[in-house]
Amino acid sequence: MAEDPNRTPTRQLLFGAVASFLVGWTLWQLLYANYLGTYWLWPIFVLIPDAWKGTYAFVVSVYAYYALVIGGLAFFFGRLGHWPEVVRRARARVRSLNESAEAGPRPTTPPPDADPARWPAVRAAGAAGVADRLTDELHAGRLSDVDHARITRAWSAARQPYTDAINEVMARGGGAFAHGSGARDLPGRRAHHDLVAGQVRIGTAVDDGERNPAEYRGAGIAMSPDVLGTNVLVMGPRDGAVRVIEPVVEAACLQSLTGSTAVVAVTSAGSRLAADECFDAVVRIGSSVGLDLWAGTEDVDVAAAMLAEALVGDLVDALPGGDSRRAAIALAQLIGPWRAVHGAFPTVPELRDLLDGGAVLAELRRALESKGMSPHLRELDAHERQARAAGGASALLAERIALLDRPAFTEFFAARRDGGVRRLLSLRLVGRPGVRIRVDLPERVHAEASRILARLVMAQFIECATDRLHQDQDVFALLVLDDGAQTVTPQAVRGLQRLAGRAGAVMALRALDDVPERLRSPLVGAFGCRVVCTGVAPWDANLFAEAWGTAWVETRSVTDRQLVADEPLTKVLHGLRRLVTGRAVTAQSVTVRREERQRVSASELTQLPPRHAVISMTTVQGERTPPILTRLED
Repeated sequence: MAEDPNRTPTRQLLFGAVASFLVGWTLWQLLYANYLGTYWLWPIFVLIPDAWKGTYAFVVSVYAYYALVIGGLAFFFGRLGHWPEVVRRARARVRSLNESAEAGPRPTTPPPDADPARWPAVRAAGAAGVADRLTDELHAGRLSDVDHARITRAWSAARQPYTDAINEVMARGGGAFAHGSGARDLPGRRAHHDLVAGQVRIGTAVDDGERNPAEYRGAGIAMSPDVLGTNVLVMGPRDGAVRVIEPVVEAACLQSLTGSTAVVAVTSAGSRLAADECFDAVVRIGSSVGLDLWAGTEDVDVAAAMLAEALVGDLVDALPGGDSRRAAIALAQLIGPWRAVHGAFPTVPELRDLLDGGAVLAELRRALESKGMSPHLRELDAHERQARAAGGASALLAERIALLDRPAFTEFFAARRDGGVRRLLSLRLVGRPGVRIRVDLPERVHAEASRILARLVMAQFIECATDRLHQDQDVFALLVLDDGAQTVTPQAVRGLQRLAGRAGAVMALRALDDVPERLRSPLVGAFGCRVVCTGVAPWDANLFAEAWGTAWVETRSVTDRQLVADEPLTKVLHGLRRLVTGRAVTAQSVTVRREERQRVSASELTQLPPRHAVISMTTVQGERTPPILTRLED
């Protein structure tokens, strides 16, 4: 931790300097007037020859001796009153005032060729008319920061000779390249955003020398896609977690309007992190938008893996192999033959009937035999053998799929409603710019089904985002989980570690009790950005303190021993020091040693002030910050 150069308050330092000067000046006056005797003049009488007395050389020698004595007094009382430190601070103050005075008269507007308001990149491309149109829109108040970021991004992606881009701007002005919804801003912003840098302000680092390094004190703490791309874990009660997640969701929705981000937010019904108007589609029971059970994939194994993770991924202790991969094989052995016969994956009721066996399974077998699909028949035979074996995954899959085959979810995964076409939303859309999706889970009424849906969205996002990383590196995809405790599975932790760079996840956890013990440390390690809010439990705080690790620090052990003076002169000097410093004269013994200590202790995390959090960040480039005590934005 950097040492604070202003450990002694300036007022106390000035008082000590003035007091030492007055004492030194008084002592010199007493010596000069011979009130303390003439003993201090003995060196003059001893060293100067008698022949010099009354001559010019004698006068020069006496005044030179006076100067030497004054210099000695100034040195002694200067060290006593810390005069060098006073001079250093005075110079720093004058320097800062001069810099402020020099910076004052300078123009605050950049030169025309670099002023963002005059669109220098557009002018450099030879489209001065387009730049003038946009500048007029800006001065007229018809162009916002979202418009500026969106048009700048679209122009940089346009190709020469920019004919289409020029026509779009000249026709629509600030509304050019608009988002598919037509929205150009969000209703009722609450956070502070910088769309040029892609940052949103989370809070301010506390100006505390014991809690934060000197270079971070008082600095603004913000998050950007470079940080979100390493995943963010927010630990603590809901009130504190919302202060972190809500600005992130708002920033992602704003950046979606500029075409740079796709966001999927999973929340509990009633606990909305943003208004419905901030999203293009809201998936909930009773809405006109449903969720594609298979995420639009055509691959049987991928579809089976995503659904198996959602259905039984949390039953790590009961599943063979400790994860959902065996269950995914059992599902693939059913949905593969079904798709071969019907040309589509089964619906939820059809899948339940297949897992229960009986007439539907026998009918599927007859269809395969009639069409001569022997490979799929072998898959079906293998499934039936495993279903009869003890400890198979088919029984668990059937039990869990029944939770989704309820009247409340009849239309949730259905493609048609009231004879019309019902739109099914596929998370494959996260590869497109400007996608804003929220999934509201009916956690209060259907708790277990909501957990399955949360894991389904998590598995689909990880699969789709990982797949698009190899195709499109331009759009940032973000998944936000309002409460991600039930989504933590071995497969999910491994998937989060693959989301690096142009995709990321933000997960809030109230406590780690709902997370299997063997997954807690890997889970914390999968997140590059960690946030611990006020009110975290001691056992959870201990895990985060261990994750932040230790650092080498220099410790100084100072032992004070009061000095007792016996000689009269020494007593006088001790009295002068006591008058100037206000403390008894002591002798110090200083021991300096290096030792390894935790950056933040568990006790410090459990005693955070209200509306505060300890935040550490990592960027996709590998840059890291230490844990920083931050006051969150209201």
